[in-house]
Amino acid sequence: MNAEQVIQVLQAMNQVIDREAQYLTDLDAAIGDGDHGINMKRGFAAVSLKLEAESTEDCGAVLKTVAMTLISTVGGASGPLYGTAFLKAAQAANGKTELTKEDALALLTAAIEGVQFRGKAERGEKTMLDLLIPVKEAYADALAQGLTLEETKQTILTVMDESIAFTKTIRATKGRASYLGDRSIGHQDPGATSSYFLIKTVMDSVG
Repeated sequence: MNAEQVIQVLQAMNQVIDREAQYLTDLDAAIGDGDHGINMKRGFAAVSLKLEAESTEDCGAVLKTVAMTLISTVGGASGPLYGTAFLKAAQAANGKTELTKEDALALLTAAIEGVQFRGKAERGEKTMLDLLIPVKEAYADALAQGLTLEETKQTILTVMDESIAFTKTIRATKGRASYLGDRSIGHQDPGATSSYFLIKTVMDSVG
């Protein structure tokens, strides 16, 4: 995937987030501030406008533009978390004009490390990490086993569905949702859900 294709994927992400914004907001209203979808929609709309003027072959530069735009336009916890994720991914992609399957794993790993650093969170705390970490592990296993692209996609999609369902079963211990204690159980995590949409968009855009 080259820089132009990366931009196309990011533009597709904007369309998906725009379409799903109300759903994300409804999920957040149950356990958070009720603004996740609104904030994500505003952030990715700003990203889309920035990328229309982007003219670079450096995939890292494209991702850095995304990171800086999200940090400056997305409110709540989502801006710093997604912004840092894209910033760390940008650093991993710095200077690359083509991204390989192995690069994709490196970018995802870096993004997760960024979220963990910024959010001081770990897996099992009802956050986006409860989707991102299983996806990374599944993708790493798929690469190691030499699965085909379609097999890899199906494996990751299954893991994402299981991960989203898992967030309903656990108690939130981070962010606004943690104030609810056990009452957060039974609710789907909005951050994991927006991560689901972003990763699904990437998968739909390749192959």
